[in-house]
Amino acid sequence: MTGLLFSGLAIVVLIAGFAARRRVREAKTGGLTDELMRQIETEGRLDVEDVEDLDVGEARAEEDEFWSQTWDEPDQTF
Repeated sequence: MTGLLFSGLAIVVLIAGFAARRRVREAKTGGLTDELMRQIETEGRLDVEDVEDLDVGEARAEEDEFWSQTWDEPDQTF
């Protein structure tokens, strides 16, 4: 019985390990590379093609919503 439990736990650990390893590998591909850093250093900017334009209206609406929220005053008990 303990052998079956141990085997089950080993399988769960292996699956979790592979999933974590894949997430780490995918996260590494999305960041700044040395080549991109060199481009920033030499040109002072970064040219990318797959960037969505900023929706100024949506950003303004989000900012207005943030500032319209009411905030609880902090307690003055010391």
